[in-house]
Amino acid sequence: MAARIDHLVTSGTFSLDGGTWEVDNNVWIVGDDSEALVIDAAHDAAAIAAAVGDRRLVAIVCTHAHNDHIDAAPALAARTGAPVLLHPDDLPLWKRTHPDREPDGELADGRVLTVAGTELTVLHTPGHAPGAVCLYAPSLATVFTGDTLFQGGPGATGRSFSHFPTIIDSIRERLLSLPPETVVRTGHGDSTTVGAEAPHLQEWIDRGH
Repeated sequence: MAARIDHLVTSGTFSLDGGTWEVDNNVWIVGDDSEALVIDAAHDAAAIAAAVGDRRLVAIVCTHAHNDHIDAAPALAARTGAPVLLHPDDLPLWKRTHPDREPDGELADGRVLTVAGTELTVLHTPGHAPGAVCLYAPSLATVFTGDTLFQGGPGATGRSFSHFPTIIDSIRERLLSLPPETVVRTGHGDSTTVGAEAPHLQEWIDRGH
């Protein structure tokens, strides 16, 4: 049986550089009836655990370490025994939220995670955060982009640890090179496709300068 994608929206706050904002986050669960993988354990470990149900949770993948994407990760790991995986370049951000709890494993560009017979390849896409990653699942024609690429443009780069030219390079080289029909499942808001966003690259560059 092929893997399916379940979607949950959780609500909480995002804090950085002295500000705090109310946010709704997308939590993505990839798997079948027996095992699952969670992308971004945001805000509500109980709700995410309920969505996983009695399936074995193979990993909790963090697309980056802004607090709204990782605040429920340790609690979900404690409930399920699943390892929390993060790119090491985001450890400084992680430690602002969880100073006494290290991630359990490292994500690296090109690493392949497998759940329910489906491969997800880690793409290191810095810019929104130094250790930001996307997960590309060709068999599902999907890329999970966290806060790197949204419907309508790149993730925000106006705060600490972020850099606009870097996110543009990441999107151009790692994401817009994927097949145009690839569904872009984002960290917040609605999904889009690579083909829908690719024509607007120059507009984003002009807007960002």
